[in-house]
Amino acid sequence: MASTVIVAGLGIAAVGFGARFMLRTIPNLGQKMANAATNMPKLDSQQMFSSSKYYKGGFEPTMTKREAALILGVSPSVPPAKIKMAYKRLMLTNHPDRGGSPYLSSKISEAKDLLDK
Repeated sequence: MASTVIVAGLGIAAVGFGARFMLRTIPNLGQKMANAATNMPKLDSQQMFSSSKYYKGGFEPTMTKREAALILGVSPSVPPAKIKMAYKRLMLTNHPDRGGSPYLSSKISEAKDLLDK
């Protein structure tokens, strides 16, 4: 009986201290969130992707050696073994049988064929 009263008292005290903490913290939290929202840097698409390693642009109508090298992520003058490794790595993730895009896999194959010549 006495232990039940003690446990209930400790529970009520814990709830009280938790409520006191929340009431003291919430006004400061709102002010901090407002300051953070006003001090956020403005991001536009030019700044956001300026240091991106990805090529910004679509595919050219006829594929060039430069575009093929960009697709495979290799140099245009790389040996055939590295072309094959890059092709295999990309096709493992982009093959249509594994949920990849048929269009992208055809572009990857076209890039490999162009660089193999």
